[in-house]
Amino acid sequence: MDFTPDDTQAEITALAAQVLGKSDEPAEQWRALAEAGLLALPLPEDLGGDGLGVQHVAPVLTEVGRVAAAVPAYAVLALGILPIEALGTPQQRAEFLPPAAAGETVLTAALHEPSAPLTSIPGTSGAAADGAWAVTGVKTQVPYAAEAARILVPVALPTGTGVALVDPHADGVEVLPVHNASGTPEYTVRLDGVRVTEADFLQDHTSGQALQALHRFALAGALALGDGLLAGALALTAKHVAERTQFGRPLATFQAVAQQIADVYVASRTVHLAALSAVWRLASGLDADTELDVAAYWLAQETPPALAICHHLHGGVGVDRSYPLHRYSSAVKDLGRAAGGAAHRLGRLGERVAG
Repeated sequence: MDFTPDDTQAEITALAAQVLGKSDEPAEQWRALAEAGLLALPLPEDLGGDGLGVQHVAPVLTEVGRVAAAVPAYAVLALGILPIEALGTPQQRAEFLPPAAAGETVLTAALHEPSAPLTSIPGTSGAAADGAWAVTGVKTQVPYAAEAARILVPVALPTGTGVALVDPHADGVEVLPVHNASGTPEYTVRLDGVRVTEADFLQDHTSGQALQALHRFALAGALALGDGLLAGALALTAKHVAERTQFGRPLATFQAVAQQIADVYVASRTVHLAALSAVWRLASGLDADTELDVAAYWLAQETPPALAICHHLHGGVGVDRSYPLHRYSSAVKDLGRAAGGAAHRLGRLGERVAG
């Protein structure tokens, strides 16, 4: 296998870095990503896109992470556009994908339930009611739920498990804001008899395939974003210790500092290679579940301690809100929860290996 970026991936990476570097304002960064066509990469050509897949979306998320931009790229691309493009009906694609790719609307997904991260057996259920389904349940850690045009909601039905596109403003939906580390919008969503029709479900909604695909895209997007966050924090820290002097010498020349920054480098390379491998297998149509579990475990387990080292090497400036390092560490904390946490990921990996 060859993980060398092809010409298209290299161009996407360079373009994303360029447009994100023009401003530090999230609204302007989001608008720039949309105007550059980077949110439309997965859309088919007839909807104004480039017909590209997760392997070409991942570099966009990585560059968003590299500058710790507080934009809804993970929610819109990994939790919305990719799964709807892969499993949405023609009507769903035409209605929801172009506005999201233009940066005009937000899409997201509700993957977690109380004490059940990334659950494959949702407690949220649907009961038949007047030719439709009445959906009831609680979803936690839903990014940008109140701002979204639709929330992708896994639902247990008598016929199987499906993923429904739920309007957060529909009757029976209660969206409650919660606090997270980074301060980006996050909510608990309560569903009480919300009416969902057959037309609101992604395709293959009774086989569980839609939920599995949604989980894979969610993990792949988290890995790409986490790869960029850790790489950006490493670059910021390496620059600091190279320029900051103590006792007349740059901090980087002290052996203890060099050893610690080396530990961060090793963690960054590990997450990077694990993410590349998992995304490559997913994009190639191969069984990527084990690789996604391995990479997500490394992300949740190794990235927070690496960011703690970065803060330590910065000294007092590392905890100054006017300095950007806190954006990286806060985003990493939220992303670790989005991946289910290290213990959950290791448990899922053990279950998979044990069969």
